[in-house]
This record gives sequence, structure tokens and C-alpha cells, in this order.
Amino acid sequence: MVNDKSAPVATNGKTATIDKVRRSSVSQVKAKVLRPFNTAEVKILLLENVNDTAIKAFKKQGYQVETYAKALVGDELIEKIRDVHVIGIRSKTKLTKNVLDAAQNLQAIGCFCIGTNQVDLQAAAKKGIAVFNSPFSNSRSVAELVIGEIIALARQLGDRNTEMHQGVWSKVSKNCFEIRGKTLGIVGYGHIGSQLSVLAEAMGMTVYFYDVLQIMPLGTAKPVDSLETLLSMSDFVSLHVPELEETKNMIGEREIMGYMKKGSYLLNNARGTVVHLPALAKALKSGHLAGAAIDVYPKEPAANGPHFTDYPELLKSPNLILTPHIGGSTEEAQSMIGIEVSSALIKYINEGGSLGAVNFPEIDLRAIREEDDVVRVLYIHQNIPGVLREINSLFADHNVEKQYSDSKGDIAYVMADIAKVSEEDLIKLYNAITATRANIRTRVLY
Repeated sequence: MVNDKSAPVATNGKTATIDKVRRSSVSQVKAKVLRPFNTAEVKILLLENVNDTAIKAFKKQGYQVETYAKALVGDELIEKIRDVHVIGIRSKTKLTKNVLDAAQNLQAIGCFCIGTNQVDLQAAAKKGIAVFNSPFSNSRSVAELVIGEIIALARQLGDRNTEMHQGVWSKVSKNCFEIRGKTLGIVGYGHIGSQLSVLAEAMGMTVYFYDVLQIMPLGTAKPVDSLETLLSMSDFVSLHVPELEETKNMIGEREIMGYMKKGSYLLNNARGTVVHLPALAKALKSGHLAGAAIDVYPKEPAANGPHFTDYPELLKSPNLILTPHIGGSTEEAQSMIGIEVSSALIKYINEGGSLGAVNFPEIDLRAIREEDDVVRVLYIHQNIPGVLREINSLFADHNVEKQYSDSKGDIAYVMADIAKVSEEDLIKLYNAITATRANIRTRVLY
């Protein structure tokens, strides 16, 4: 901020005024708007009804945006992805190696959700395609859903609601409880688990958690040293772990019948493969579990409609709340996800910064100033010996203002800002870089 003031001064008996200027101690540098070299108009394909906040952000950049309300599969997906630079999906579209091989221009994938298991991350990385997601934006929505489920299970609201819709009046208090004073066990104390912890404590619950990492508790929550310990002491068990080989069927007959308290409740809003559903149905039918809430399933329908037919054993289970993977499906969460993922994608397309990529080296450089005569080279390459020596030899005749490189697995990424490159030299440099033995994808912004 600049504040101009005039102050009187004496000069040879006369009074004059001079301007006193107070300037901000932090100078505001205007970033240069970069444009891609040797690339046509950026095309964005958004599937599965991606939130309008993302659509507006992309259109503001001047990108060409095509949207679909549903997931695409098979030949239709392959045809649509063939010439786009960015694709945005949620959880139902499957981007397999076969699909990615057809994507000739694809630079980035935006998963407008938490999970990325619907994308072949390794195949994407090998093609130089960065994958971004939104791991935190829907944490509050999921945590609030769990609180609602805990109360609904404790009061058997699901069964009472079904009975009322069938014309049955069944006013009972047996086996209906307050949640105040009950113990909640949280498996996975990340962003969702920790938020749930705070909300549950505010409602008078005692909270314990189990996590494979050492995490500082919030409030008065306490960690325990094993899953079995947590299960044996909890009235309610809520799962918040990622889909990994280690978490597949993490909760099965052994855990439910062998460790969970009789009359306790199980809630899964994490991933469908975490709970062995036949074991859950058996425990509900026998009365060992007093209730459960399931929002995710090993196999989920690709579209809305009467397609939930793979788990008939669940449909007749008592006090079981079934929801169609809606943990993060709130207006607030979807809006935040749209903003978070589109911002990361725009940063990557416009500037090359890859912070937040899940399959890719995460690097960034400070913005190029508007007055700088600088081009930015973005070089994605195989992570093999001698590549940096080779690429730096190509830079040797130019002034490299700043450079950053990093690797992740078999993939490495170099960002370099090079000053005063003529158009003729730019073409030569681009051709030389793309001809290197390790080149996967090269972009130049100027």
C-alpha cells in the first residue's frame, strides 16, 4: 500500500512542500502470464458432474471445457479422451492403462474426490501424466455424516423410519441409547478421523484411536497400541483408512466376533474393501453387533438407478444403515473440491508446478516476473543415470536463472527458467530436449 502525504519545509525563508511517500515493506511482483510453446488450445474434459466451481475456474483461464454428468466407459471414454489435455473425474470413471494409452495429448488428471484408486497411477506416471486429487476438502462432511449415523444407530432410527413408511407404529425404548458417555474407537486418525474425534467429544463421547503413525491427539482423545485393543473397548467403531493391500478385509469375522463387544456398532465410511461384508451380515443377524452403517462397497454401481444388487445379504440385516457412497456429497465439500483440484491443475498447466501430485515428483519454482525475458522448460524424463548431465549440457549456452529437479520412483521432473532465448534458439532447444534418450514429455512455457 502507498500512502502519499505532503509536508511543509523551509527553504531560504520560504515554505515549500515535498511529497513524503510511505511504501509497503513487501513489494508486489506481478507474475508473467505464460503461454505454451508448440501446443494448441487447452482442452478440458470433465465427467461425473464435476462441481461448477471447477468449470468456472477453467473457463476463466480461456480453456475449452466439455462436461458430462455421468461416467464414461469403454470406446466412448477412449474416443473422448483421445485429444484432451486434462480430464477431470470422480470415483466411477476408470482410467486404466488401456484408456491412458489412447490419450495422445493428456498432461494431467484431476480426481475431484479423495481416492485415486480409479486411476492406474503407475501407467499415468510413465506417460508423464500428473494426477491430482483433493484429500482434505470433504473431511468435515464425512465427519458430520458419521456423527449422524452414530445417533441414528443408537436410536434405531433406520428401522423405525422403515416401519413408519410401511404403516407400522412401533414406539420402543429397549436397546435405544444416548451416545453421551459411550466410547468411540476411530481406526485411522487422519483429517477425517481427527475431525470426527472433536465432534464426538463435543457430544460427550470418550474417544480412542488407532493409527499406524504416531499422531498428536486433539482434545482428550487417546491412542491405543493395537487394532484389537481398540475394538475390544469401543461401543462404536468408525473406520477411516485408505484402500491398501494391508487394509483389505481389515475388519472380518475374526475382528468382529473375536474382539468387538457384543452390542457394539460398526461404521465404514472409508473404502469398500476394508470390511468383509458377509461377516458383517452374519454378526448383525446373530445379534453380536447391535447395528452398522455402510457407505462404501467393494463393487459399486456405475450410475444411479436400481443397480444395487450385489449384496442381498445386507438388505435384510437389522439396524443397518446403507448409503450410496455419499460421505463427501455435500454442496460445501463439492465446491471446495472443485476449487482445490482445479487450482492445482491450472497451476500445473500454466506454470508447471506439481505440488499435490500423487504419482509424480512434487516441485515448483517461484513465478516469472512480467518484465523478465525468460522461458520455462518443463522436462519429464526417465529416472536413469546421466540425464541431468545431458540436459544441463543443452542449457550450457544459456543463462539458467533457476532450476529444480526431483524424482519419484522411475519418473523425474526438471523445471528450469532460462533467460534471453530467441525464438530460433527456443525451437532448437525444444527439439534437442525432446530428442534426449530419457525424454517422456517436454513442455516449454514463455
